[in-house]
Amino acid sequence: MSTNNFPKVHNAMWPGLVGKGPDSEPVIELDKMLEMTVNAEVDGRHFDGVDLFLCAPHVDIDSTADDIKALADKIGGMGLAIGSLVAPVWGPAGGGSAMGDGAEISRYLAQVRKACQIGAWLRECGVRSYGVIRIDSAASPEEWAKDPETNQQKIATTFKQACRIAAEYGEKLAAEGEVCWAGMHGWQWMVQLLEMVGESNIGFQADMAHTLLYTLGVNAPEQRILPEDFDWSDTEALQEALRKLTAALRPWTIDFHVAQNDGTVFGAGSHDKTGRHCQATDPNGKLDIARDAGHWLRDENGELTRRFKHICWDGCMFPNEVMLKQQTWNDILAALLSVRDAHGWLEFLEESEEK
Repeated sequence: MSTNNFPKVHNAMWPGLVGKGPDSEPVIELDKMLEMTVNAEVDGRHFDGVDLFLCAPHVDIDSTADDIKALADKIGGMGLAIGSLVAPVWGPAGGGSAMGDGAEISRYLAQVRKACQIGAWLRECGVRSYGVIRIDSAASPEEWAKDPETNQQKIATTFKQACRIAAEYGEKLAAEGEVCWAGMHGWQWMVQLLEMVGESNIGFQADMAHTLLYTLGVNAPEQRILPEDFDWSDTEALQEALRKLTAALRPWTIDFHVAQNDGTVFGAGSHDKTGRHCQATDPNGKLDIARDAGHWLRDENGELTRRFKHICWDGCMFPNEVMLKQQTWNDILAALLSVRDAHGWLEFLEESEEK
């Protein structure tokens, strides 16, 4: 066990929502997700905080300042900090496509503004001293492919507008690369998009389960790094693929999700198919979590980047039976701690900063 206290280890609350609902399993309430998080323990160590999905019934995007203060008091009172926030930019959540018509883009940007305001309120409440606002293009690769050049430019323009809104609130935006999102469905498209936006307060949110699919060319076969008949026992080839991928995306990475993937895609409920988030101990997982997280947390010379203050577990679309077992969250905490032990650092903070 190391003495590292950074990056802080967070649990994502959105697995209680994503892939759940009327056409799938019931939503797991925020209070239950918080309870499972607080009760997780590994050798006397616990989660430091949570990342939130700003979507009802967890956190209503139209919450008032008083609503957010009550939320901050509750989560802070449990000894947890709040880190990154997911803006509900998609049409079904009240937003719209980032490459859609004027009305859709206006709704998209309105959701970003509301998310940034909530982020600012949480900072004022003293429970959020790090983290980003997570966004995506809220459109499909299939729709994008009808006119790639025009649609990529539309997304970049929308993201640029979103960055300027975020700057008003002192927030940074992180675009999560998933193979289900237009213009972000391949690693080279993702880099191109960020370069086109060209704002200082936008970066990349890397999720180990999703980025593994970049190497396989899912939805962007022309950007495949690993061969179609790849033998997963070839560890060095996988490491070389991850080195190539992270060399391109690491300089943009400002938020990081620890996760496991079995090399396949999966969707549940209304969520489109994307990287399958396996359990931390899944024997079919293709990643060595602690080892492979190092590609994102260390530069090409093996030096720590320290570009973000926390890391978060993302385990969307687990069955409720799995999510309601405390051992699941103990295993997840152990995986996160293994990453911090291997790639973390020690900082001495003022007492007021310790959360």
